[in-house]
Amino acid sequence: MLIGEVARRSGVSARMLRHYDALGLVRPTGRTTGGYREYSAEDVRRIFHVESLRSLGLSLKQIGRALEDPAFTPSALVGDLIRWTEDRLARERELLGRLRAIDTSAPADWQEVLRIIELMRELDSASAARRNQAVLARPEDVPVPAELLAQAVLNEPDPNVAGALRWALARSDADGAEALATGARSEDVGVRRRAVQAVAAMPGAPGTSAVLEEALGDPDAAVRRHSALALGRQGAAAAVPELVAMVVEGANDVEAAEVLGVLSRDAGCAERITAAIADELATPGADTATRIRLTQALVELPGAAAREILRGLTHDDDSAVALVASALRGVLEDQDPEAP
Repeated sequence: MLIGEVARRSGVSARMLRHYDALGLVRPTGRTTGGYREYSAEDVRRIFHVESLRSLGLSLKQIGRALEDPAFTPSALVGDLIRWTEDRLARERELLGRLRAIDTSAPADWQEVLRIIELMRELDSASAARRNQAVLARPEDVPVPAELLAQAVLNEPDPNVAGALRWALARSDADGAEALATGARSEDVGVRRRAVQAVAAMPGAPGTSAVLEEALGDPDAAVRRHSALALGRQGAAAAVPELVAMVVEGANDVEAAEVLGVLSRDAGCAERITAAIADELATPGADTATRIRLTQALVELPGAAAREILRGLTHDDDSAVALVASALRGVLEDQDPEAP
């Protein structure tokens, strides 16, 4: 068959068939006496083979390799196609997210759109210093979508830049907690940690308490601790078990004890906290360091019950614990001689 007939039957243009010939993908078996390309039935089958591979998204170069390289197996081809498709979808999802972020900000003019796009480009920089500068040097009159800032927080590996982004997000008028809620449920523990830290920096924002309360059950200790500290500062009694555990484990124990003191301003919560600390002090096998931290935490608690436990610890069998308890009791008496 001549090239015109092949083009009609295959649906591939004569121009593309000539391109295939030039690339060596499909070279006609013969030539007529006039020099025209003449395709055999096998040539036509190869054309359909090429078109089938093109429909899968392969480039002509990749198709040539698949047809000519005996080591290029079908399984390797399919594996490559999956990776290429996943990469393309990831890029398209990222683009879609950016477009939605711009749309959410309801830009008033093209200048505003361009400023947001510029910030997006800066936040994609490989330089942490440049990303940090992009956040801190942002003009006050340039509104930035909360969703954009939230996504940047979740993806930011540098702690300094992440801190700047949390600051910017907390100052945003829009509701960023909802955008962070998905990150708090991510399979990536790093993303969950960054999400909870960002939510913790937005006290009082709608939806933050729900995200933090859910994070109290996270399998990662750092996520639980961030959420407990934030919830405790908001007066949530649900944080008490984790805060006491932080004192026991020596993880941000001073900060946890201070938050327990704040929670203890509520009489009901104070009773619960005092009982929890007393139980931990009485735990068989508790080491000296742990019991000293618990003793120090008692000082943050108001009320006679905590003072009574502290008084008893001045006679503890562990001399180190007794010494610390005596010193702390003396400090309290100096501050308030009439305290029980």
